[in-house]
Amino acid sequence: MEITAELVRGAVEIERTETGVRPHRLPEWARRQADAQLERVEAQPAGVRIVFRSAATRVTLAARAERFGYVGVPLRAPGVFDVLVDGELVASASLSSAVQILRDLTTGEITRSEAEPEELTFELGVSGGVERLVEIWLPYSESVELISIDADEPLAPAHRPAPTWVHYGSSISQGSNAASAATIWTAVAARLGGVELTNLGFGGSALLDPFVARTIRDLPADLISVKVGINIVNADLMRRRAFAPALHGFLDVIRDGHPDTPLLLVTPLWSPIFEHTPGPGAFDPDALSRGETRFVAAGDPAEVRSGKLDLATIRADIDRVVHDRSASDPNLFQLDGMALYGASDAQSHPLPDDLHPDAATHRLLGERFAEEVFGVEGAIPTTR
Repeated sequence: MEITAELVRGAVEIERTETGVRPHRLPEWARRQADAQLERVEAQPAGVRIVFRSAATRVTLAARAERFGYVGVPLRAPGVFDVLVDGELVASASLSSAVQILRDLTTGEITRSEAEPEELTFELGVSGGVERLVEIWLPYSESVELISIDADEPLAPAHRPAPTWVHYGSSISQGSNAASAATIWTAVAARLGGVELTNLGFGGSALLDPFVARTIRDLPADLISVKVGINIVNADLMRRRAFAPALHGFLDVIRDGHPDTPLLLVTPLWSPIFEHTPGPGAFDPDALSRGETRFVAAGDPAEVRSGKLDLATIRADIDRVVHDRSASDPNLFQLDGMALYGASDAQSHPLPDDLHPDAATHRLLGERFAEEVFGVEGAIPTTR
């Protein structure tokens, strides 16, 4: 059967293609204002899922993926689709082939292969005759064109009783290094908090773009969180003079559409390479020579005195922005990212590439965020 917008949650827009539909996390007008990096990652459907009620025991999804990589850099593993039945993970699978897009970092040349759609069949691990809530979470690391979905019993759209949480962040929020689609920290936190997730985590692109603020302004939202800082530093995008006004402007636009919605600012997680060293960030050439992917900070710590940004400076400036706004905005809250992942966590949960958390740490982040934000004594308690 055809996949309709009624079955898709977490997408901002659904693009109709010649053979199916493609979920997007930014609207078409915003994509026209984005650069190539953001265009690529917004089409990777982090947090997007197909949701329905059915008495089915087996579901088949036809899809085609696009995977992006760099020549000379180890390729990511294929993205993982997760299937949840009544909130429990019952099956996972990856497409065996995909359109492969490779960029040569030395020449800028891009090559593209082609691939045909493929079917994934999921056994739901339940007996027939009982209607259940089924969610198919789409991969966070590859663009997906959805062709069709079929099952051994009829599928029906599910209603949406939960509050909607719109979250803006970087590649860590998008899912980098998580094990699969439903185990990203944002997905873990959403399930624990009993909220409906719209994930606007954009790898390398949490850069306070005005068109993203306008997108959030126009989305339905009961809760909004903005986790910002790491991409500002590792992109070496702006100096200290520009950061606080840009953050104020981003929040002002959101408040134009959500004047009273609980709004949470999250400071950066601990990141050893950027704590006291500004960007830009780069691939570690020694690691690449060993066939590994690791990152380094290529800036000079001395440049912080002349206005370059490191994470310690970013945190101080976010504190100041919250302080300046809080008197007139009682629904503005702040969460210290170091409470989610701090220096003391490095021994038990080291960052495998010196920048992104691994699968176990994603789960830890989700659990801590849910407790800090959605818990009974959290910043924005939710009712389950």
